[in-house]
Amino acid sequence: MRILLFSTLSVCMTVSAQESTPSFRMMAFYNVENLFLPNNEEASPDTYVFNRSSWDEVKYQNKIDAIARVIVSLGNEWGLTGPDILGVAEVENIKVLNDLKLQSLLSGQTYDVVHFDSPDHRGIDVALLYKRASFIPVRSQRRPLILRLPEGQIIRSRDVLVVTGYFGPDLIHILVNHWPSRRGGSERSDYLRREAAQLNRVIIDSISRLYSNPFIITMGDFNDDPTSNSIYNILGGREAGFITPYHNLINPMLPLFRKGFGSLAYRDNWHLFDQILMSRPAFSEVQATYTFHQAGIYMPSWLKTDQGRYKGYPFRTYIGNSYQGGYSDHFPVYLIFKSKESLGKPDIIRNPE
Repeated sequence: MRILLFSTLSVCMTVSAQESTPSFRMMAFYNVENLFLPNNEEASPDTYVFNRSSWDEVKYQNKIDAIARVIVSLGNEWGLTGPDILGVAEVENIKVLNDLKLQSLLSGQTYDVVHFDSPDHRGIDVALLYKRASFIPVRSQRRPLILRLPEGQIIRSRDVLVVTGYFGPDLIHILVNHWPSRRGGSERSDYLRREAAQLNRVIIDSISRLYSNPFIITMGDFNDDPTSNSIYNILGGREAGFITPYHNLINPMLPLFRKGFGSLAYRDNWHLFDQILMSRPAFSEVQATYTFHQAGIYMPSWLKTDQGRYKGYPFRTYIGNSYQGGYSDHFPVYLIFKSKESLGKPDIIRNPE
């Protein structure tokens, strides 16, 4: 199995099996690619990017089972069965989320969901799944992303989901995003993602005015890479050593991208649109009970297409109207946090097979 990891120091960590509390926690993000109900007469005509008539109950259940398999596999290397907190994108509604959390592989993991319906024209939403034993939400809201098109039309894109709650004893603030796509070309649509980045900055700055040194996570499918203007300059996601009063978010995905790794592929180019950024307290053992240990892209061999033109790409559900029976066109990304009681220090990058 190949897993791509990044963190802050360069020695391996071992864990005492006798510890009474988990030594590691995981946050992850996964664009699950078009998790839609079959035969949904209320769905938008734009919802189905594949042949709507071919999407039936059997394929839907296979999709639920496939996504559940990915979720419970996340974190196994650290003794975890699925992430403690998981942001997801491209889900149709609360019904598909409930079907997912009740799937047999996940039903024993006590996941709950925070979700709001989005005004997106395709009817696809973001949501937050969390283990009730790991995270206690105290407040949630959706922040509308309102965009003005060049011809003057005003539209609403996918909302930003903002959830505040307790991650152990620490109060944290989580933003879940799915920014406007690159349809029509990345340059022509760049201004839309810059607007999404500005909205994130407004939310983050308002949290920072209300709380001293807040623990903030912003995650999502940003449809831009870590070095894109929207992420690097407007949102201000930098390496840990290059933090300024304005560029005050740490992007642990940046070293992975600079080494050529990505979470999705398009025309034989790898992109790292799926990212998780964090504020400085996530690095501080003084300020947080669980501190950053590693970042990674989860890409075991069974999540990849094994032959043909798209060999090595994420094994997806559909290619056009051709049913593949896979998982998603994105790989999940994640952060590992370690408790103060954990022994050892984190790795820098490792690529185990």
